[in-house]
Amino acid sequence: MLVPASILGVIVFLYGLAFFNTNPLIREVCESNITMCPRCDKTCKVWQLSDTCTYAKISHLFDNEGTVGFAMFMAIWATLFLELWKRHRAIHVTNWKVYDWCEEEEELILDLVNDLNCKPKQFRHSYLRSTVVLILVTLMLMLILGLAHVLVVFRVVAAPLLSEGNSNFIKDHANTVAVMLGAVLHYVTIQVMTRCLKRRQMCLFVSQEKTNSFAATERSFTVKMFTFQFFTLFSSLFYVAFFLGRINGHPGNYKRIAGWRLEECHPSGCLTDLFIQMSIIMLLKQTLNNIFEFTVPLLFSWCYRKTCRDENGCVEPCDICKLQDWLRNYHLANTDAFSLFNEFMEMVMQFSFTTIFVAAFPLAPLLALINNIFEIRLDAIKMVRLERRMVPRKTNDIGVWTQVLEAIGVLAVIANGLVIGFSSDFIPRLVYHYHFGPCATGSPNTHCMQGYINDTLSTALVLHSAVRKDFDLSQLRTENGLNVTQCSYRDYRNNEDYTLTTQFWIVLAVRFAFVILFEHVVVVCKSVVSWFVPNNPNRVKNKLLKDK
Repeated sequence: MLVPASILGVIVFLYGLAFFNTNPLIREVCESNITMCPRCDKTCKVWQLSDTCTYAKISHLFDNEGTVGFAMFMAIWATLFLELWKRHRAIHVTNWKVYDWCEEEEELILDLVNDLNCKPKQFRHSYLRSTVVLILVTLMLMLILGLAHVLVVFRVVAAPLLSEGNSNFIKDHANTVAVMLGAVLHYVTIQVMTRCLKRRQMCLFVSQEKTNSFAATERSFTVKMFTFQFFTLFSSLFYVAFFLGRINGHPGNYKRIAGWRLEECHPSGCLTDLFIQMSIIMLLKQTLNNIFEFTVPLLFSWCYRKTCRDENGCVEPCDICKLQDWLRNYHLANTDAFSLFNEFMEMVMQFSFTTIFVAAFPLAPLLALINNIFEIRLDAIKMVRLERRMVPRKTNDIGVWTQVLEAIGVLAVIANGLVIGFSSDFIPRLVYHYHFGPCATGSPNTHCMQGYINDTLSTALVLHSAVRKDFDLSQLRTENGLNVTQCSYRDYRNNEDYTLTTQFWIVLAVRFAFVILFEHVVVVCKSVVSWFVPNNPNRVKNKLLKDK
């Protein structure tokens, strides 16, 4: 199912590449002589908008008109994937004749077989236990959100410190390097939290609920583990997508944390930061996870063979122990019920990455496809040659994971609508084209987007007393040694009293209207797809009819 999504994502990327050098917005950035305000305190100086020419080109690769259509396609694709999965499942379930099989009933039968006098666990509900569990879950989520705030503070502090460095490259790209370091630190945080949320600790946590069956315990464990992993993975991304650059204030009234000025969006747009964060995390997560997942059982097997060779003094590993297959397999890496759980979690997280913020990263499906092609073979080698054979368990679906995937599909619609509406420049460009641009004001011979970049910038007069307290005189001196009397920044504000302009409120109203329209259209399309593709193929329905 990732193949069509990958192809369309590449097409959207190539569409942006096709207008790489001819786009008027890129040309306007590259040819501008606009002086921009310092991006941080003390160490940052005024800079030229033309310095971000390369970033403007890169930003256009994933922030273009095709992004909207691709985001709609991926939201519908998520529904289509689930519907086709249900059809695929129905075929196997029917062939194995477990269509009406119930896990709780099987568990009760096995208890009865083992002990004729067994008493089934009665359903119990304790408001006290539920309150304790709710408090513990809330505290854990607050801890995870606190770590996300630490990442924000790290980026706020890192940018000005990097701008003080000796390397000219790092000084010129301090904000971008800070974003990359933040993404790497976020990945490390994900790995640390994953290790901290060990399954044994989580099992003790879930056991507080006193569920009446193993199936119910497994469902509770899955939901909680997914929730914690999801918040760990996406809390920082949600900040970058929806809060970065919107709460930092403006010249003369910057917001600060412990004296440090809050960071702004990347000069080429807020979506660039999200793109950098997602690409680094996805590449690191998929690459390093596959390496560790495969090498640990490999090293375990190699260490065992080496130990066996040393004890027997043999040369050939196959002739060393002269063990039967089952005994040799017993010494392979251990597997349990959680071995498959980890694979499910990895795939569901990848599904989240591929759908929720795909508007900011159209190449995510392609990276997921490449990863899965390799992982299928690595998992096959690992399960067949490096790990003990798993104990089979009867089932007729993937349990609560189906509901988790459906919830991700709904969240993807909301997130992509908000990303396009509030994080990208799609709506401001649309409003300028039809309301403020040359074509709207009666200049047919001029390109409709001419002057858009200058229209999105506001001017700060550095002689103003409120502005002077935010900038030192050394920051207002260009590389040529000239002192500037005004600088520009991205916002829709009046140049005199810094109040929001009418254009800001028009753009904001159109943003809200777009998000509402986008989500309603996509939800209707998802409902139509869900109705159009039956859960069960006709041959499965006829087979069930014959069985009945």
